[in-house]
Amino acid sequence: MTAGVDADAVRAYLRGVARRGRPVLYRDAARELALEPPHTIHQLALLLEQLMVQDAQADVPLIAALVVSKQRNGLPAPGFFARARELGRYQGPDTGIPAREYHAAELKRAVDYWG
Repeated sequence: MTAGVDADAVRAYLRGVARRGRPVLYRDAARELALEPPHTIHQLALLLEQLMVQDAQADVPLIAALVVSKQRNGLPAPGFFARARELGRYQGPDTGIPAREYHAAELKRAVDYWG
């Protein structure tokens, strides 16, 4: 992983994203965090999962909801939903109306809390 980019750095970056009030694409977040190849999106995903665990333990909104995929039409990657299920935060599928509704609610909570 890129030196200097850890979960704390990602959280600090995402707090700025929350203040803007709209999500950021994975590729843009990876670029702005200066993650270095190879596998920059995977690096970012691992860091986001760390943040999800921290947020669930602290019982606060998932700041990782602020990062979305262009290919998934504004939803996070399936790993977001899988981790949310593991953490007891979500029980539905990775796609469809339940995923969209859950993400919209979590995104709003994240913007309101972290912004």
